[in-house]
Amino acid sequence: MDLSLNDEHSMGTTIIGVTYDGGVVLGADSRTSTGMYVANRASDKITQLTDNVYVCRSGSAADSQIVSDYVRYFLHQHTIQLGQPATVKVAANLVRLVAYNNKNMLQTGLIVGGWDKYEGGKIYGIPLGGTIVEQPFAIGGSGSSYLYGFFDQAWKEGMTKDEAEQLVVKAVSLAIARDGASGGVVRTVIINADGVTRNFYPGDSLQLWHEELEPQNSLLDILNTPSPEPMNF
Repeated sequence: MDLSLNDEHSMGTTIIGVTYDGGVVLGADSRTSTGMYVANRASDKITQLTDNVYVCRSGSAADSQIVSDYVRYFLHQHTIQLGQPATVKVAANLVRLVAYNNKNMLQTGLIVGGWDKYEGGKIYGIPLGGTIVEQPFAIGGSGSSYLYGFFDQAWKEGMTKDEAEQLVVKAVSLAIARDGASGGVVRTVIINADGVTRNFYPGDSLQLWHEELEPQNSLLDILNTPSPEPMNF
């Protein structure tokens, strides 16, 4: 098996954005992979752009991070000039502008979600190439291939905040079960008129699917466990 570092590496993830009645829920797994090697098992793929807008990142970690950094800088200047927070649409279009103008050099798909006082909760999908599509829900990354049918059946208009978050966590756990490039923990971000709430779901608390094996202690955990006291007869 040739594992040359110069070969193109597959990079996978699962990112999701869902609107509900009053805001949006963003979710993602936490596995950063470089081919078959898991470079980071607890990364945070949901990045803050402004106080009220976040972006889910997939594809090349370096590409998505630099796009996020540029857009965050531009939005900061925009907020200072206008004297008020940028809308979700403005933030998403700035992401689209950077992605489209550099489409020949970037390998990243993004989902922008947030809440503003003018239009409420909004989700925008910005896939490879810099297209922008406003959607009631958006899914991306390698794990999304396993979720389109699930979302067609499970998503509905007018969900509550709890229903939307449960849908996102369930969908990410399904993708983790099927997609080898998705894994780790599930992180969610809820954005509405009350602000932002971040939640964390450890991998061993997720529902098991498709005959998945129960979580097991690693060899290091077993070796570090103190040996039982000897029995006295």
